[in-house]
Amino acid sequence: MEEPLVRGMIALRVISACIEVGAAAAMLRLNRAEQVLRLNALLGLVGPTVFLLVSALGLTALAGRVSPARFGLVALGVLLVLLGTRGSP
Repeated sequence: MEEPLVRGMIALRVISACIEVGAAAAMLRLNRAEQVLRLNALLGLVGPTVFLLVSALGLTALAGRVSPARFGLVALGVLLVLLGTRGSP
């Protein structure tokens, strides 16, 4: 059961990397600050989404092997990263 989840985590990271490299190539071609900034804003959505998906797969893989207390700590860590990276109000 764990191997497909690990492969899924790896696949998501590879897809994310391909999106980032593709966006960098597009930025080189666009060569206009307004368009590059828009593309960068879209990339800002990709990173957190991939982080959440990979974390969810990792937590699923650990669910059967880790005590509930440690599982809760890992989940709390993910939540704290998300809260800590939120923009200021």
